[in-house]
Amino acid sequence: MKLLIEPPTWLGDAVMASGAIKAVLDELKPEKTIVFGSFVATEFLKEWFDEVIVIDKKHKFRQFMNFPKADIFISFRTSMYSKILGLKAKKSFYFDKSLSGHMVEKYSKYVNTIIGKNEVYSPVLPYKPKHFQKPTFGINPGATYGSAKRWYPEEFAKVANTLGEKYDVIIFGGPGEEEIAKDIEKKLTISNYKNLCGKLTIKELCEHIGGLDLFITNDSGPMHIAAAYNVPIVAIFGPTNYKETSPWSSNYKIVTKDLECAPCMKRECPLGHHECMKEIKAEDVLKAVKELV
Repeated sequence: MKLLIEPPTWLGDAVMASGAIKAVLDELKPEKTIVFGSFVATEFLKEWFDEVIVIDKKHKFRQFMNFPKADIFISFRTSMYSKILGLKAKKSFYFDKSLSGHMVEKYSKYVNTIIGKNEVYSPVLPYKPKHFQKPTFGINPGATYGSAKRWYPEEFAKVANTLGEKYDVIIFGGPGEEEIAKDIEKKLTISNYKNLCGKLTIKELCEHIGGLDLFITNDSGPMHIAAAYNVPIVAIFGPTNYKETSPWSSNYKIVTKDLECAPCMKRECPLGHHECMKEIKAEDVLKAVKELV
């Protein structure tokens, strides 16, 4: 039996779906497995699959014509293109976005309808955490989805300067977020830090985050990676719904201001003031760190 899986597009969603995806693979035990989707999602999951196909956004319908046929197609997306891809399979399943609960619970409910179980599948990562010689904490100032989810570099720097007395510091981030990381660097008064923004593969990102003693982050893919390793997390939420996308862990603190306009779920602040993030200060985050660790 040949199984084709289309995971969620964003890294964080792929992490939250990882346990459900592993459950499908373990239950169905296909002879051939194919994962198709965005680069970050397929790169994160490729250890479990025989074949990896990255979507060609410019020529995706031409790509469809040469796409391999499958016995079962399971999509964790709801796009029209996903429905078209399903025509290549004998049997197809599509994610139901009306499901309720945390995203981990939604992905679990979806998979349960396919494999006939009633379980919640916590995220599972195929990479071993890195071992650091000294206590190390990480900061993640980026958020691929949009600028509205990003806390401010000067506030991250204040936190790093304070905690740098006890921890070594690593600045994380993906391609395109290097300027944010550099803005933090300019305001650091400590020397025991590394700026690894844009320098790590997905595998290396997981390994580094998994070995941390503390992670301070926006709502992002790296946040969900940290949660999967049970790393202590202080998560900063502004425009997104922490009830659906909070870290799937018991080892975290949420810092948010719960404004009337939030969660708006927009990539950029629709009101132009970004108060949901501006009102959060370094002191709020440091207080959460003290309560957590």
